[in-house]
Amino acid sequence: MNDSDRDLHDRFLRLFMAQEQGLRVFVRSLLFSQEEEREVMQEVAVVLWRKFDPAMDDAAFTRWAFGVARMEALAFRRDRARDRHLFGDEVFELLAQTTADHAETLEAERRALEVCVEKLPREQRELVRTAYAPGVRMDVLAERLGRTAMSLYKSLHRIRITLMECTQRELAKEELA
Repeated sequence: MNDSDRDLHDRFLRLFMAQEQGLRVFVRSLLFSQEEEREVMQEVAVVLWRKFDPAMDDAAFTRWAFGVARMEALAFRRDRARDRHLFGDEVFELLAQTTADHAETLEAERRALEVCVEKLPREQRELVRTAYAPGVRMDVLAERLGRTAMSLYKSLHRIRITLMECTQRELAKEELA
């Protein structure tokens, strides 16, 4: 890979990585499972890389990436149209538009939440990360921690309230900036 190709690749990766979480949330909102999301996101990444125009600025890349994600999710759904549990195209379009309209807000909320999680005391931060990891059962976690499930739920509830209040403060700071 020569320097020009490496620079192009690096620019694409920086732009893509800045939008990846938002794209995942967007795609997930249009599909039924994480498995479907992963499959569609792979296609989105491939299409974005193949058709990447290095002349795009950050805002243009974002709009384009969300458009590609929407089209790939739609194509995925059409490929599986035989499943009688799928939404119609009108519902799909409404979900896509609503999610796209809120993508910036969701990203700001996600960043604020990350800041707030980092502000938690280490024990609380580890509890949140453990409790909300995929596939974790609260009863099993409570037993492993030597606690009752009810005490674990109460602790997590208090932490969620703290995170909610902190996130609101962080978002208010961001609006003032």
